[in-house]
Amino acid sequence: MRVQPLLRERKELEQGGFVELILWKLPRPTADRPHGYKYRLAYVRGGRCVLRYDNETGKGDHRHIGSRTEPYRFTTVDALLSNFMRDVRAMGRLR
Repeated sequence: MRVQPLLRERKELEQGGFVELILWKLPRPTADRPHGYKYRLAYVRGGRCVLRYDNETGKGDHRHIGSRTEPYRFTTVDALLSNFMRDVRAMGRLR
C-alpha cells in the first residue's frame, strides 16, 4: 500500500488570504505519526502563513500560530479539521 491522498483543497477567503488543507493516509503508523496520517493545514494572509497545523518528520503533531510553535494532540481527522477551522475563525477571517 502506498501513501493515499485523502484531501487537497485550497479555499480563497472573501476577506483575503486562503486556507489550504492537505491530508494523506500512510500505509502504516510511524513513531512520528502513530495515528497513521500526515497533514499540513495552513492559513495564509497577506502572503504570510499565520496559522499552520502539521506533523513533519521528527516533530510530531504541532501547530504554528504566528512565530509560536506548540504541541497539538491529534485525536481524529474530524477533530483536526474542526480545530483548525475554529482557530481560523478565531483569527477573524472566516465566518
